Amino acid sequence: MTAPQKVIHHRRSKTLELTWLDASFTLSAEYLRVCSPSAEVRGHGGQNEVLQVGKRDVAISKLAPSGHYAVQIFFDDGHDTGLYSWIYLRELAENFDKRWAKYLQDLEAANESRDSDTSIVKFIN
Repeated sequence: MTAPQKVIHHRRSKTLELTWLDASFTLSAEYLRVCSPSAEVRGHGGQNEVLQVGKRDVAISKLAPSGHYAVQIFFDDGHDTGLYSWIYLRELAENFDKRWAKYLQDLEAANESRDSDTSIVKFIN
């Protein structure tokens, strides 16, 4: 997978716009943060994934190229350990609907929230 022709960080909308020759995608900082490829999020060796909660308001603070194959995204919550390869970013973009729905289901199953200042308590009758 080649690098996108354009990568634009939109600070106000907290999004990253990626444009390849055949397609263009806009991904939110929240989505990129909760899908970080880092071991901290995905678990070491791809096991023991850690559900990211309270990330609705996270923003991208800066981007840094990593060779010709990836970009490092620095988030304002201090997370900066994931290298987002062009292949991974394209996969995130093309599978947004499925991945986002699963993330929301996982949050609900864990009684967690996208908001950092919210706790969810469910009462069982």
